[in-house]
Amino acid sequence: MTAITIAIVDDHPLFREGVSRTLSETEDFIVVGEGASADDAATLAASQRPDVLLLDVSMPGGGIDAIPEVLARSPQTKVLMLTASEEVDLLAAGYVVKGIGSRGLAEAIRTVVGGSRYISPSMRAKVIETSLFVERTSLTPREHEVIELVAGGLSNKHIGRRLNLQEKTIKHHMTEILSKLGVSNRTEAAIRWRQGV
Repeated sequence: MTAITIAIVDDHPLFREGVSRTLSETEDFIVVGEGASADDAATLAASQRPDVLLLDVSMPGGGIDAIPEVLARSPQTKVLMLTASEEVDLLAAGYVVKGIGSRGLAEAIRTVVGGSRYISPSMRAKVIETSLFVERTSLTPREHEVIELVAGGLSNKHIGRRLNLQEKTIKHHMTEILSKLGVSNRTEAAIRWRQGV
């Protein structure tokens, strides 16, 4: 059995240490690092390239805002959000509420490593609503990446560098995104994307 490597980023030390200890006691899990901020998440993604990164939504720097950087540094990492809220982001592989038990968390980790999404039952309605918005707009996976980075404040030039694409290719994607979202500029596109309407 291949071990699943996990990194945990949460700004509450007691919670983080408890999760780390619990997961370390599971036979096929190896905790390879811990952190407390979005910067820590990016650093762990680059240095450890974990199979799964457990990421707190409300940590310093913002958990959701950290996702694009994490995936840019370690594209194969599955981001599993730890949350007490209903805020969702489509780049995450799954969401678990912080009150989840150890068995449920292990199941969530195995689900996302297996290539499926895991959503805590209490959050499913919000995720379905956001997914329906994306389905209506028919954005391609690459366009999802681009608009996510635009919403994170990156310029076309920086997005191109992040995705290893020419700036003119990013401009082409932006033209398609603006058309599909029914907006006239990148600011409106970012706001619309974040609101999910």
